[in-house]
Amino acid sequence: QVQLVESGGGLVQAGGSLRLSCAASGRTFTMSWFRQAPGKEREFVAAIRWSGDSLYSADSVKGRFTISRDNAKNTVYLQMNSLRPEDTAVYYCAAGPYCSDSGCSGANNYNYWGQGTQVTVSS
Repeated sequence: QVQLVESGGGLVQAGGSLRLSCAASGRTFTMSWFRQAPGKEREFVAAIRWSGDSLYSADSVKGRFTISRDNAKNTVYLQMNSLRPEDTAVYYCAAGPYCSDSGCSGANNYNYWGQGTQVTVSS
């Protein structure tokens, strides 16, 4: 059983930055970030494999968000720049086995989930 603990959420003005962290209690192959805004379904944000290969959702965050990981610390990060009000959501960390480029965006690929951290972007 792997436990995931997120941190780094908060309130920021539009155009600002936040860095989310997710510490895992054990080794994981693929680590990802999803987010869920009020009244919306959970959506994929970014994923990164043990090797460092990273994937991003197609439109909403590419070029603004960067996922990275420190395997020695079993920790994944999400650097979020140029934040917009529509980025407001609860951000969840997830961990799972190897996944294909298309598979990594599916929530059912992941065995473990964090409790979520709130990100609020004011206009």
